[in-house]
Amino acid sequence: MKILLLGKNGQLGWELQRSLAVAGEVVALGHEDGGDFNQPDALLARVQAVAPQVIVNAAAYTAVDKAESEAEVARQVNALTPALLAIEAKRTGALLVHYSTDYVFDGSGSQPRDEDAAIAPLNVYGSTKAEGEDAIRASGCQHLILRTSWVYAARGGNFAKTMLRLAQEREQLKVIADQIGAPTGADLLADLTVPMLRAARVNPALVGTYHAVAGGETSWHDYARYVIEFARSRGVNIRVASDLILAIPTTDYPTPARRPLNSRLSTTKLQQRFGLHLPHWQQGVERMLMETL
Repeated sequence: MKILLLGKNGQLGWELQRSLAVAGEVVALGHEDGGDFNQPDALLARVQAVAPQVIVNAAAYTAVDKAESEAEVARQVNALTPALLAIEAKRTGALLVHYSTDYVFDGSGSQPRDEDAAIAPLNVYGSTKAEGEDAIRASGCQHLILRTSWVYAARGGNFAKTMLRLAQEREQLKVIADQIGAPTGADLLADLTVPMLRAARVNPALVGTYHAVAGGETSWHDYARYVIEFARSRGVNIRVASDLILAIPTTDYPTPARRPLNSRLSTTKLQQRFGLHLPHWQQGVERMLMETL
């Protein structure tokens, strides 16, 4: 099986280079070697030259706030170029694996959303990801769309690393407490991808849209506290006192792009159809911290 991986240098793409290696011959492209989503004609030429049986698209415009002022760039990367990939996948019979986000929803309520819930994005990023999803489904290609949330990795920057740095510098921290979701490791997403794409190639009835997040739920505030106390217990010099990690509402921290308050996603469909287990978010975060502390 020949697999084309796009977005190889991102957090998810880096992990996919590892996980996909056991599934087949992997051709991995980044922005600098023909995988530029802002150059769709050149990208499609590379896809056609590789002639893959599976296209795994880990490329995305993920600068949520910046997207508010760069809507056309975000749309090209998140919607228009993926639409062309889907058309090409339909033409050749390739399976397209694509990653999306909880930001396609408006974040209302307090229950986990399933895959059939109505989408209503609050910002440009969410709108472009929703448009990309719709285009892939409309193309008629064989596809797996994996919606996820709060993605982190040991490689590169992430929320946990930022909180640890600030906790060593400051005597007080204020962290949003009314946004709820599940921190999900890029390594977990990469490891889910391989058995899912293998199963979908054998049984096309498994193609479709799935929610893929770690188990459990937390707020950004509780996530920060967990990370900081974990580091403190392992001897890291933490300056901020536990009772000075303060909880604040989203309204106290305005940003250019609105964020959903409820990022809970139900993973029942994924677990039942593929027989996969999604570990609790703390398990993955601890592993990431042990690699970075």
